[in-house]
Amino acid sequence: MARVYRAAKADPIAAPMPRFFPFSPPLNPRSRVTDLPSAPDPRARAESEGEANMSGSSTRRYKTVLLFGAPGAGKGTQGKILGKVPGFYHLACGDVFRSLDMASDLGRKFMEYSSRGELVPDELTIEMWRQNMHAQTVLSIYKPNVDLLVLDGIPRNVNQAKHLEQYLEVLTVLHLVCPDVEAMVTRMRRRALKENRVDDADEKVIRKRFEVYEKETRPVLDFYPKSIVREVNAMGSPAEVLQHVLEVVVPIQNEHFRNPLS
Repeated sequence: MARVYRAAKADPIAAPMPRFFPFSPPLNPRSRVTDLPSAPDPRARAESEGEANMSGSSTRRYKTVLLFGAPGAGKGTQGKILGKVPGFYHLACGDVFRSLDMASDLGRKFMEYSSRGELVPDELTIEMWRQNMHAQTVLSIYKPNVDLLVLDGIPRNVNQAKHLEQYLEVLTVLHLVCPDVEAMVTRMRRRALKENRVDDADEKVIRKRFEVYEKETRPVLDFYPKSIVREVNAMGSPAEVLQHVLEVVVPIQNEHFRNPLS
C-alpha cells in the first residue's frame, strides 16, 4: 500500500481509479467526497418550477378558461365533467376553502373572518388560491404545460380579477347564460332539497344570491375583452350544455396544447 500511495503522490494521473467511482474520470487527490456536486433534489426542483409558474411573467401565466354565470347556472357541474377529461384541470373556489388547513396562518386568518360572518378580503382569497395552485403544481396534480386550467367561482368581483391578472392568461370566459331567472330559482331549490341543504332551499336566500351576483360578480364580464367572452345557454340538460361547452373549449385546447394522449 505504501508504494501505491507514493506513486499517486508523484504522478496523480497514473494513480489507480478509486473503486467507488468505476466510471468517473480520475479525481484530484486533494479533493474530498464532500466537495463533489450533489445530485439535484427532485422535490426542490419541483418547488422551484412551481414558484416559477406563479411568477408574474406573462410567459409563465396559467392558460385558463373561466366558467362564469349566475348561481345555479351549472358551473360546478360542467367544471367537474371537464376535469375528468385528459388535458383539462378543474379547480373550484369552494374546493380551495374546503381544503384549507385551519391550523396554518392562512387558515387562522380565514377563521377570523368566517367566525364573525364577514366576507373574506379579496387579497386573502387570492393568496389562498395561489398557495393551493402552487401545491397542485408541486405535486404534479396540475401540469401547466399539459393541462388547460378551468376555474369556477373565482374571480367573484372586479378587484379579484385584477389581482389574478399576474397569474392567469385568460383565453376565454365561458358565460353560462340563464335567461329565465324563475326557472333558475326552481332549479336551485330542487337541488338544495335533494342535497339536504334546507337553508339553501329558502327562496329568500336564493334571490339574495342573485342580487349579490348582479351587483358584484356580473361586472367581471365587462373587465375582460368582449372578444374572449363566449355565451352558452345553461337551461338545457347537462349533456346538452356540455356539448356546447366542448364546442368552445376543445379548439382552445388544440391551439395551445398537444394531445395529452399522443
